[in-house]
Amino acid sequence: MLVRDRMTPNPITATPDTFFPDALRIMREKGIRYLPVMDKKSKLIGIVTQMDLLRAAPSSASTLTVFEANYLLARLQVGEVMSSPITVPEDAPLEEAARVMVDKGIGCLPVMRNGALVGIITETDIFKAFLEVLGSGEHVLRITLQMPDVPGELARMTGVIAELGGNLHSVASFHGADPEHVYITFRLDGVEQDTLVLALEEMGERVVHVCCI
Repeated sequence: MLVRDRMTPNPITATPDTFFPDALRIMREKGIRYLPVMDKKSKLIGIVTQMDLLRAAPSSASTLTVFEANYLLARLQVGEVMSSPITVPEDAPLEEAARVMVDKGIGCLPVMRNGALVGIITETDIFKAFLEVLGSGEHVLRITLQMPDVPGELARMTGVIAELGGNLHSVASFHGADPEHVYITFRLDGVEQDTLVLALEEMGERVVHVCCI
């Protein structure tokens, strides 16, 4: 899955001279939290978040009067609070975008094609894709094993499922504290829960969780 498959194309943007009230109004009306900032040549020069705007507002501890605070905010421009953008190409793997967000502690990435802005991808988009991988909302059998992290082990497990008539929907792996083992979560149907668990345990596999979702 690539970034272009999950991004929002043609995102709503602002300019550096967009005023604070206008930027905040756009975000609230459109239900968004991020605005890429473009210069007069349609070049991406920054990103402003709803949090950036809220932080710019005077706190309740300020000595400013309400009139003074509103006067200053009305003249505050996006260019004064925007951040330098961290971007991602549209053909990058989705997990690469997720890694960048985690490493940089940010919630969105403008998406680029040949130097031009073509979309935006957010942590919400990543989370939705994660839910699809884990099959949220589908009525299937979900089983998690702790398996030795060695070549061929996963193939052996999928072979057992196939022999029992199981139909795999997805497979996801997760690493825990033990570097010699990995947690594998299968989502499948076509086989009874008790039948599958018994077959796996007879093979010496450790079933750590099983449920129907």
